[in-house]
Amino acid sequence: MDHPKFVIEASEAETMAEKLGLKSVVHLLPTIVRSAQKLARAPISNFTVAAAGLCADGRVFVGVNLEFPGLPLHHSVHAEQFLITNLSLHPQTRLENVVVSAYPCGHCRQFFQEIRGAPNIQIFVLQNDGGNDKLGQMNGYPDDDDRKVSFKPLSYFLPHRFGPDDLLDKDVPLILETQENFLVLDTEMNQNGNLCNGFSALEERGLVDAALEAANRSHAPYSGCPSGVAVIDDQGQIYKGSYMESAAHNPSMGPAQAAIIAFLVTGRGGGGGGCYDKIVGAVLVEKQGALVKQEDTVRLFLSTVSPKCDFHVFHCKSSSR
Repeated sequence: MDHPKFVIEASEAETMAEKLGLKSVVHLLPTIVRSAQKLARAPISNFTVAAAGLCADGRVFVGVNLEFPGLPLHHSVHAEQFLITNLSLHPQTRLENVVVSAYPCGHCRQFFQEIRGAPNIQIFVLQNDGGNDKLGQMNGYPDDDDRKVSFKPLSYFLPHRFGPDDLLDKDVPLILETQENFLVLDTEMNQNGNLCNGFSALEERGLVDAALEAANRSHAPYSGCPSGVAVIDDQGQIYKGSYMESAAHNPSMGPAQAAIIAFLVTGRGGGGGGCYDKIVGAVLVEKQGALVKQEDTVRLFLSTVSPKCDFHVFHCKSSSR
């Protein structure tokens, strides 16, 4: 794969597997992972990680690790977190197989738990020779006859799990399932178009609406503090990201990082590490007085990755249904 990408349609994946003489798209995943490591951005560790997931509809989604110089390490995005966020941008409820270039850390194994049926997700880890850029032969290539041996369920990697089942009722939506938080803006925005220099009031209205939509799709059942971020690039394209919580709290995905992932996956973020400076405006929507407040950390994050980004906060409240 000379030009790796973050979403591969089912028909394209099948064609790729056929051209390579592989038995199925499952067998294609290792090739995708090796190629996708080029998409990772790891200027701090220089350790690139990629993950590829096959969904029930045959599409393949990719995630990579992201690191941000000048910020604390907890702002980093792990490849598996990126993968799950990518899935949430293209609604999928069933992730079947995952291949990763390195063993998932505890952080990522925990974040997977927010997917319904997580213990049954089948995972395969590529082996390497100690050099991150030179992957060796896979230990037990997933042939049809030995797939059960090659792939192991997530329950193998995290046998005694803590997750949503411990804290939530069974009918509470999980990540990748339809969320509706019934939020509305607390106050109307100024209609004069003063959020981001150079953009019309209509574009700015779209930015606020996108952030509100992201907040309404936010997975925040543990804190009850949903939030969303929308960013706009220098061409007026809008990308949105929803805050997604983990039962273990720390592995949660911030809304600004989720918006950056949307920018990379669906927008103009394919260029070098400096592409973040294309982001010129951002809006956060969250509840005023929230127990889990995003404003300060989002401001720090955006001011570091894109110093010229104009950042604004709008508060929301629950609507009467």
